Amino acid sequence: MTSGTLISRVVPVAALGGRRARHLLERNFLVYRRAWVIVFSGFFEPLFYLFSIGIGIGELVGDVTGPDGNPIPYAAYVAPALLASAAMNGAVYESTFNIFFKLKYAKTYDAILATPMAPGDIAVGEIAWSLIRGALYAGGFMVVMVAMGLMPSMWGILALPAALLIGFAFAAAGMAATSFMRSWQDFDLVQLVTLPLFLFSATFYPLDVYPEWLQWVAQTSPLYHGVAVIRALTLGNLDWTIIGHVAFLLVMGVVGMVIAGRRLEKLLLA
Repeated sequence: MTSGTLISRVVPVAALGGRRARHLLERNFLVYRRAWVIVFSGFFEPLFYLFSIGIGIGELVGDVTGPDGNPIPYAAYVAPALLASAAMNGAVYESTFNIFFKLKYAKTYDAILATPMAPGDIAVGEIAWSLIRGALYAGGFMVVMVAMGLMPSMWGILALPAALLIGFAFAAAGMAATSFMRSWQDFDLVQLVTLPLFLFSATFYPLDVYPEWLQWVAQTSPLYHGVAVIRALTLGNLDWTIIGHVAFLLVMGVVGMVIAGRRLEKLLLA
């Protein structure tokens, strides 16, 4: 058995594709260039949370204890988490609803397969486009953070690459989940998953306010790991634990991409 055959048994050919994925990115750009307002609309949700909770409630809360034990304004504590949430939202919106429509109704991918592109190219291209949408949300939010003085550390410039990693993890997982969806009603489950992730991933308060058992549950949240990375960068509280958070997101993204590749190969070539 050759090494190539062994690899193809462990990782499907579809998941190893992607050489022509740039053509799908170009196609999506041409489609959305006249609808950029719709693509960018999700940026405002975390912004509203920042003004209503980070600043509004922050005036009542005052300073809170940061990861390093020093007091920081509540808005500076919440803003990095909302930045991570923005990246998650952009990636999830694109990799679920839009991909489901293309797959089940528009039959976009059936037409694409009439070209030299393969299911693996579609998987890689759509995941890349989804993380780009998440990066757009995160980039816009970062500009607001800088303008408001909510990024005290120069390490915060790395928050954008971190947002790309979060987008990759959630885009791959979202596309993998979408491949199992049968109808629009199944998308209620998307909100059922993302809303608790948003609320209980140390977004608005530290984990130590929870009972110990709930702290362990919260640490299984992929958004928690994204929040931890971006909060460490924007506040300049870097330590070795950031490697574990990054590894978690990388593994999540790779596993999601492999599953998405397998599922697309099955759905489109069956």
